[in-house]
Amino acid sequence: MKTRIAALAAAVTFLGAVTASPAIADPVPGSPNQFYASCAVDLLGVPVGCLETDEAHATHICQYVLTAFGLGLDCIQR
Repeated sequence: MKTRIAALAAAVTFLGAVTASPAIADPVPGSPNQFYASCAVDLLGVPVGCLETDEAHATHICQYVLTAFGLGLDCIQR
């Protein structure tokens, strides 16, 4: 159990460091947990490699969600 919690904490810390908000990031109006992101899309249409960006350059609106497999991204295409 402790290993699982530590792994989740490490993943959250890592993802937070990788996707830290740049100074140019625009907030999504009315949604403090969502952010504009520029994402590559795989062959199945699933967004991958998302980075926070400003509204003008965003391809998706994303938020972090807790899943059975750990922390994940929930994105919708703009």
